[in-house]
Amino acid sequence: MRWDLIAAIVAALVVSGLADESGQRAPYRIHTLFSVECQNYFDWQTVGLMHSFLKSGQPGPITRLLSCTDDQKKNYRGMNLAPTFEVPSWSRHPKTGDWYPAINKPVGVLYWLQHSEDAKHVDWVVILDADMIIRGPIIPWQLGAERGRPFAAHYGYLVGCDNILVRLHTKHPELCDKVGGLLAMHIDDLRVLAPLWLSKTEDVRQDTAHWSTNITGDVYGKGWISEMYGYSFGAAEAGLKHKINDDLMIYPGYVPREGVEPILMHYGLPFSIGNWSFTKLDHHEDNIVYDCNRLFPEPPYPREVKIMEPDPYKRRGLILSLECMNTLNEGLILRHAENGCPKPKWTKYLSFLKSKTFMELTKPKLLVPGSVHILPDQHEPPPINEFKGTYPKIHTLFSTECTTYFDWQTVGFMHSFRQSGQPGNITRLLSCTDEALKNYKGHDLAPTHYVPSMSRHPLTGDWYPAINKPAAVVHWLHHTNIDAEYVVILDADMILRGPITPWEFQAARGRPVSTPYDYLIGCDNDLARLHTRNPEACDKVGGVIIMHIEDLRKFAMYWLLKTQEVRAEKEHYGKELTGDIYESGWISEMYGYSFGAAELNLRHIINKEILIYPGYVPEPGADYRVFHYGLEFKVGNWSFDKANWRNTDLINKCWAKFPDPPSPSAVHQTDNDLRQRDLLSIECGQKLNEALFLHHKRRNCPEPGSESTEKMSVSRKVGNIETKQTQGSDDTKESSGAEGRFSTLKLWVIALWLISGVGFLVVMLLVFSTRRGRGTTRGKGYRNKRRTSYSNTGFMDTK
Repeated sequence: MRWDLIAAIVAALVVSGLADESGQRAPYRIHTLFSVECQNYFDWQTVGLMHSFLKSGQPGPITRLLSCTDDQKKNYRGMNLAPTFEVPSWSRHPKTGDWYPAINKPVGVLYWLQHSEDAKHVDWVVILDADMIIRGPIIPWQLGAERGRPFAAHYGYLVGCDNILVRLHTKHPELCDKVGGLLAMHIDDLRVLAPLWLSKTEDVRQDTAHWSTNITGDVYGKGWISEMYGYSFGAAEAGLKHKINDDLMIYPGYVPREGVEPILMHYGLPFSIGNWSFTKLDHHEDNIVYDCNRLFPEPPYPREVKIMEPDPYKRRGLILSLECMNTLNEGLILRHAENGCPKPKWTKYLSFLKSKTFMELTKPKLLVPGSVHILPDQHEPPPINEFKGTYPKIHTLFSTECTTYFDWQTVGFMHSFRQSGQPGNITRLLSCTDEALKNYKGHDLAPTHYVPSMSRHPLTGDWYPAINKPAAVVHWLHHTNIDAEYVVILDADMILRGPITPWEFQAARGRPVSTPYDYLIGCDNDLARLHTRNPEACDKVGGVIIMHIEDLRKFAMYWLLKTQEVRAEKEHYGKELTGDIYESGWISEMYGYSFGAAELNLRHIINKEILIYPGYVPEPGADYRVFHYGLEFKVGNWSFDKANWRNTDLINKCWAKFPDPPSPSAVHQTDNDLRQRDLLSIECGQKLNEALFLHHKRRNCPEPGSESTEKMSVSRKVGNIETKQTQGSDDTKESSGAEGRFSTLKLWVIALWLISGVGFLVVMLLVFSTRRGRGTTRGKGYRNKRRTSYSNTGFMDTK
């Protein structure tokens, strides 16, 4: 009996038992859809998905929505790979001519609803992608789906749901959910959604002005994920709010959450096991479905994985990767038999795929009651403004170290603070070692609270300067008398453009305000579950913090402890867990903040219009209060990267400054978004130089170009010439002035050597002439006396 028939029988028994147990029979009819094009690339994915569909026990029929042009269909060989419903191909848009194959998904779903008889006899629809392996039945009502509340997997990178993109493309931005991959919804909701899904996909695809990575999250910035936004924006327009889950669909290579059995694997990303790896894009033109008995490279065996990975937590993720690859290959074996291929030769790998061990590993995974974790709504209404009458006192903090790198940042920060109108006092938390403090010159740059440096951890010896921020806050809280009710915490590499107050941004006790740090993906995965008891309370925030003093008193020590905890756990430094592209644990302090706040259930009001990175496109109407120049930014050929000035002393050298940014007339004139971006970048650069200029003026630096700037004290020694500045003069010189002074110095030196040389010759001539005059009277006795004197001193031995 064929394996697929056995699988079908098993699936029927599983579903029968499932229906009896849940009490959910007809009319809860389920139909599964997936969309493909007629290419070899989608054919081998179809084989894998269809095989896993049969093994998983997924109830109801499945339909492949096949998008093909007439020319493609002439040579297409895969019509029998799955139950198929042919739909028009919109890879090349019929009106605009735009090449965008991903639009075929909403086109196919809409066409199926309008023209398929099956669509008339369905209650629930499950929509998947072709590059998936089903591990167990996907039952919408067991997942929590309801009419008007679809179920979906979390796609956290769809940041366009948080910014200008959503406000441009839907009237209901508060309903925009970052979802995709696994979709389960009632047929009535799909009928409303489908046309909006298509039209919004077209809208986003045509909005090329907003394709950039910082707006969409698309790392290529090419509008390739327009279809995903089409879905989210279309659902928002339809008033559909999703129940969102982040652990039932998993990417091979990731580790599942403890206690959760994923029911779907999405192999859209590369994954590896030891030296073995798989990337679907490597098989874009692969004819593997039609090449008899050819399989994908076999992965290691489970027993090998147990040997190579002793950690059971990580080993569980690797076993899932094995299952994904082996299920694909098992499906190919059965497909080759269907194609009439000869029976393959026996191999150890084929024997394993037919073994009871493999059958046991890949048996259908059933949902455990209560195991479906629904993420909290990300669009909670802001609290009522509690401030009435007199506003509370505010204290602003920022953290630095005693280096010139932080000193020029401090000068820029303090200058902008004075101009911003920020109420209340300000304190610089200055972390220094005793040795560094002895030679430190920047004591007067800001009101300062001195704290011991923890750059080198006193217990572990770990070098991690970022830990100074929470350590300094803890020290400040325990060593000062604070009369402020709210604290605003900022970074040194910031320029304030206006006041940041708790009453304007609606902070409250138990409800701090912060700005989004969406790259902190550890709040969405196992990192949060490892480091906090309340992972659902983990907010991806940082940069600007507005917090009630009583919350800060409870929270600060958690911030420090969680920072140490995350920093020490090196096995979870990986980019896929943390989002840290360097995988060095450098952002441990940021996670320390988020995990510490989660421990206390401090949920933030996340405001994306407080802070902007220069170089990013501003959102229309946003009144940003802070520039955070932590990243490189450019305007034309001019650029600024703070890291390039790490070792430059701009504070103690008169009139030192950064290269001037271009004038506003040099920015884009046609594209308003780019124009506004460049104007903000120029403003940031100008503000830094303005701060440096006023700093040097306060230090009574002589006016640039004045005589006093030219004065130099020159001490000369034979073979060593030292130039010293007169006290208070500029150490840095304009290149032309320096060259002029150096040329003058060279002339004096040459003249000095010439005079010395002439004088030496005159003296030698006089001595020589005197010796000649006395030569007849000295004789042999004189010569013997000379030799004796040399010998006695030890300088010469004539014997």
